[in-house]
Amino acid sequence: MSETPAPKETVLELRDVEAGYGRAALVLRGLSVTVRTGEVVCLVGPNGAGKSTVLKVASGLLAPRSGSVLLGGRDVTGASPQDLLGLGMAHVLQGHSVFREMTVEENVRLGGYTVRDKDRLKRRVEEVKEIFPVVGERWTSIAGLLSGGQQKQVEFARALMLEPKVILLDEPSMGLDPKTTSTVFEQIDLMRRTGVAVLLVEQNARRALEMADIGCVLDLGRVHISGPAGELVEDPRLGALYLGGSAARKPATGPSGTLGDGEGTSKGPTGTPGSTEGPPGTPGGPAGGTPVKADTTPA
Repeated sequence: MSETPAPKETVLELRDVEAGYGRAALVLRGLSVTVRTGEVVCLVGPNGAGKSTVLKVASGLLAPRSGSVLLGGRDVTGASPQDLLGLGMAHVLQGHSVFREMTVEENVRLGGYTVRDKDRLKRRVEEVKEIFPVVGERWTSIAGLLSGGQQKQVEFARALMLEPKVILLDEPSMGLDPKTTSTVFEQIDLMRRTGVAVLLVEQNARRALEMADIGCVLDLGRVHISGPAGELVEDPRLGALYLGGSAARKPATGPSGTLGDGEGTSKGPTGTPGSTEGPPGTPGGPAGGTPVKADTTPA
């Protein structure tokens, strides 16, 4: 008889989270998400669903109004990004966050700036080079001269320098061509194989769900549908949300195969009717570096 696989450890959990920006209406309305060791959980949904806000609450960039955040079973609700980084959480922000005038080596080593053990630091450098070969190949190159996909791998490597338990990825394929996007998803899969838990927000819904373990479809600040990611790809309710914008509305007519088109590469301006998320990329710092507190601009 084959042995039953041991249950995976819960690394990150958001419970009944409500969150918003300033005095504006809530963006997240009782949202709950669980991420386990060696598992990719993908959040998809139409614009304004609250996907990036989930990551900001999880990483301490935005304090929830109610609910709780648990990391490794420990309640870390309201903890600072710096504290969460030390506890094993890394956050790779939307867009490119490499220091363009610094070398690849300098960018990656910034991720381990708190590591005092030189042997451990050396070991981590070699490990991330093995996971991301292009990082080793371009080790002495100026980061700003790398392609978008190569820069993204540098960001991944930097985030892994502290051996995080969980890594948050906000739309890592944004602005990349299809071939480079495939490479980025392959690297996310490699991170999963090392045992890292991944909470992923991605505009390319179909591609992301095809490689993820668990999919969560957000609508109006709640998890509307969740389950095995491969099954969600074929779920007609997912297409209804993307084409119609809300589970409560009748799906609009759209071109065949437009799953994923509802999450474009840019958010609507703050205050746009029906939008609860604003311009992306305003808060934060490089993953593995010194995070900064977010301002009150919705994202």
